[in-house]
Amino acid sequence: MSFAAPGVQPPDPAVVAENVRAALAEDIGSGDATASLLSDSADNAYLLCKEDAVIAGRPWFDACHRALDPDVRIDWRIEEGARVKAGTVLAILHGHSRALVSAERTALNFLQTLSGTATTTARHVEAVAGTRAQILDTRKTLPGLRIAQKYAVRMGGGHNHRIGLYDTVMLKENHIRAAGSIAAAAKLAHARFPQLPLVIEVETIAQLREALATDCTRILIDDFDAATRREAVRIAHDEFGGKIPLEVSGSVDLASLRAIAEDGVDCISIGALTKHVHAIDLSMKLGPVPAQLA
Repeated sequence: MSFAAPGVQPPDPAVVAENVRAALAEDIGSGDATASLLSDSADNAYLLCKEDAVIAGRPWFDACHRALDPDVRIDWRIEEGARVKAGTVLAILHGHSRALVSAERTALNFLQTLSGTATTTARHVEAVAGTRAQILDTRKTLPGLRIAQKYAVRMGGGHNHRIGLYDTVMLKENHIRAAGSIAAAAKLAHARFPQLPLVIEVETIAQLREALATDCTRILIDDFDAATRREAVRIAHDEFGGKIPLEVSGSVDLASLRAIAEDGVDCISIGALTKHVHAIDLSMKLGPVPAQLA
């Protein structure tokens, strides 16, 4: 498979297979009653995108169809991660009619959702172009589809925050309070999980200075106003050499994004990339591509 987004690795086939298995079982259950009425003859179908989008999710789309018809042929006209215009025919499928219609909705559900995540991410990445800021996702994902949505974020040009609770130590207000201080909590984290990244969330400039002295991986400045945010950047860069990146989170939307990035922060994490899902309008039709779309 070729990719329009350079450097993005394909998803783990085992994750794709498990997602598809669960989704097809949910939809088909004991069998597709309506599809059983059709003669199971060879047929073609075309996949149409009805709005401008960044396309992501081909591995899941393909796996849905191949699970029901291992011999199906899918001729993609676009690369994974490609930007397309409304009215673009994305792919032509050649298979058996029953399998094509049985796999249709589940395959489209994956592709429309992941393309929506990639498209939203791309808009946010474009908004900070020319600044140092990277766009990060969060753990606010659809249950069972976190790996898929985080893959779609990468296809849209964004970057992944921690995958789950197991791969990063992230000290927030309650953890710090329980440990007694930022310094104490960070010391415990370094001792217990020296191999894991350490992210510390701070709420004041005083806490920022304390976190900058811990040799952590990144500092999250949560809900700072603009003036305090700029002061945080100055302290981190001028007084501490810019060794520890600063991340902004909380109350970030597309309208405010550019101003935040221009303050000089290193990362901006945005839950809306995966939480506020706008599925891309796609359809799959049996038959040849109409002349006006060919």
